[in-house]
Amino acid sequence: MPFFFCVHARPPILQARCWALTAVSVNVPPYERAEWTDTREKKNLRTAAITGMGIVSCLGTDLAAVTSSLKNGQSGIAFDENRKALGFKSPLAALVPKVSAQELNLSRKNLRTMCEPALFSIAAAKKAVADAGLLTDHIQNDRCGVIFGNDSTIKAGVESIDIARQYNETHYIGSGYIFRTMNSTITMNLAAYFGTRGANWTMSAACASGAHVIGQALMLIRSGMQDIIIAGGAQETNWMAMASFDALNAFSSSVETPTAASRPFDKDRNGLVPGGGGASIIIEELDHALARGATIYGIVEGYGFSSGIGKTLSEPSAKGSVNAMKNALKDAGIPPDKIDYINAHATSTRTGDLAEATAIHKVFGPKTPVSSTKSMTGHECWMSGISEVIYTLLMARNNFIAPNINFTGLSEGCPPIHVVPRTRPAKIRRALSNSFGFGGTNAAIALKINSDNESDT
Repeated sequence: MPFFFCVHARPPILQARCWALTAVSVNVPPYERAEWTDTREKKNLRTAAITGMGIVSCLGTDLAAVTSSLKNGQSGIAFDENRKALGFKSPLAALVPKVSAQELNLSRKNLRTMCEPALFSIAAAKKAVADAGLLTDHIQNDRCGVIFGNDSTIKAGVESIDIARQYNETHYIGSGYIFRTMNSTITMNLAAYFGTRGANWTMSAACASGAHVIGQALMLIRSGMQDIIIAGGAQETNWMAMASFDALNAFSSSVETPTAASRPFDKDRNGLVPGGGGASIIIEELDHALARGATIYGIVEGYGFSSGIGKTLSEPSAKGSVNAMKNALKDAGIPPDKIDYINAHATSTRTGDLAEATAIHKVFGPKTPVSSTKSMTGHECWMSGISEVIYTLLMARNNFIAPNINFTGLSEGCPPIHVVPRTRPAKIRRALSNSFGFGGTNAAIALKINSDNESDT
């Protein structure tokens, strides 16, 4: 017998929640200010602040070094001889520093359950926790959790299978590999490392994983379910993780000029360059942060998401990107013309960059400044939603827009958008960070920058 659910039979609280969700997904026409109203105060929602940042990337392993790289338009991409010897069509990759287990005070027992993404995550999260000034009492309680984005642990899986094949039995795989091979290896190890007792899970959503982490942390803070989230993302950098991408012909063929290979939105772009590492931000309830005298880098003002699948799982959807950006603005309660800068998802692929440019033009028109930091870092995949928020906050904090390096002009047929090819001074009060992934998963994060807290970070 079919089951019918009557809307009028919903309890009032459930009905209110359904209406709230419906409101977020409305497609709001651009430039109609009356439509962009901030209803968060009416809903009595709490505010989510960013109070700490930590990163391990090809641009640097501390905030000052990363800021300098961004400002100078410094590429972290190089030619990888090992990948060339393995038969990669494109042996280019971002050069990410290795993480020292000794510096993290990790024992051999700790390392048995950790693969490369877990190490990157702990390194980045430790920096973010220190930057936020969080103490043990702030972390080791039910009100603090960890949520990270990760969508692969390829190397650990390959290694465990190789051991089984070598010995024709599974005994020698040992007890540690099961924890290394799970996507949630990151958060289970982070929770153990820091002793958190709140949220503890990993989000897997392709290249939008990190951005969805921020969105979920925002929900938990707003709702009052958590006070602090150690949020982040990681991307393994070993060749095994990237072999299948290379087989898709997704990578740049400009192997003779590695630093010029990643060229988002440029007319001569011919593929992405893989990057990686780890990135973490501390997302904290604003009053909680102010009460302990924390530095406020900015506010997570809005989160938008959508699903937009093209003809194949790898084909982007401009409509899906439009919906994610509009939903983020709607959630923040601001019109498009309040955004001073967009850190684009653009990865330097023909179809992906065109779809995003089309979406940006539709929502913002031709004037809002846009750049893709992937021109310098390559595609940091699962961590990019976090790392690019860090890059954006560092730009805002130091009053500049980082360049979309290697950009010489838009491709034919591309809608006009304002790509910034060289570093320029700017006052960024609000920014948008885009993350769009395989399978049509899209996310956009609207940030409000704390302009009273500028430094030379």
